[in-house]
Formats: sequence, C-alpha cells, structure tokens
Amino acid sequence: MTSPRPDATSPDATSPDAAGDVFRSALRDMLLLLGVLTVLGIGVGYVVAGTAGAWGAVIGVALALVFSGTTVLSMLKTSRSSPTTMAAVVLGAWLGKFAVLIAVLAVLRDREFYSKGVLAVVLVVGVLGSAVLDFRAVSKGRVPYVTPADDGASRN
Repeated sequence: MTSPRPDATSPDATSPDAAGDVFRSALRDMLLLLGVLTVLGIGVGYVVAGTAGAWGAVIGVALALVFSGTTVLSMLKTSRSSPTTMAAVVLGAWLGKFAVLIAVLAVLRDREFYSKGVLAVVLVVGVLGSAVLDFRAVSKGRVPYVTPADDGASRN
C-alpha cells in the first residue's frame, strides 16, 4: 500500500528541510494575512477616523510585521541549527522587537497624525492572526521528532 502524496499545505516528513517547509508556510500565510489586513485596515480606518485612521492602520500593520515576521524569520534561519542557537536567536529577536515597539510608541506618543485606536486594533488583529496561522502551520506540519539512523542492518 502506498502512502498518500503530501499536499502543498502538509510538508513531507521525508524532506531534508521539513521544519523549514513549516516555517516558510507560516511566513507565506502571515504575509498574506498582513496584506489583506493592510487593505482592510486602511479602508476601515479611513471610514472610521479619516486620514488618521489610514495612518493608524499602516503603522499597526508595520508593527505587526515586525512582531510576527521576526519570530518566523528567526525560526526559518535557524531551523537547521542546534536548539541552543535557535533559542538564543529567537530570544534576541524577541528582545529586539520589544525595543523597536517601545521606541516607535515613544516617538509616536505625542503625534496627532494617526488614530491610536485603529493602530491598536490592527496591531492586535495582525499579531493574534499571525499567531493562529503559526500554530496552524506547525500543527499541520510533518516534522519528525527523531531522524532514524540507517545502520544497514535489517530488522526481523
């Protein structure tokens, strides 16, 4: 009996880079989500708060991209590294994105050209949506827990 051929959404566990396939899928889905969120956020933000709402949506999507993108890219770039290296890179990216968030919010604090409410809603939808898509990619991914060694001996 042959096993079913894996589809595009389910990376093949025999692939040499199955984990990389999962992270590429998560990155693609996140970029698609943020693209749709950009269009919808600008449109709804403009209707709700005018030009300030559109700017709030743009800033919110940009921050969501920094937040979600750094994690996925860190995992993708270190998927073939040791767990210690991967953890160090992900921790460094986490610290970096919080520094960027604090700096951006400090710079924007007293500005009036954007809607803080639209920014907050778009940022929350972008980050939570990306987290859900990351979870979906990982749970659907076929990544082996161990790599079997081929010792040449057949088992009876």
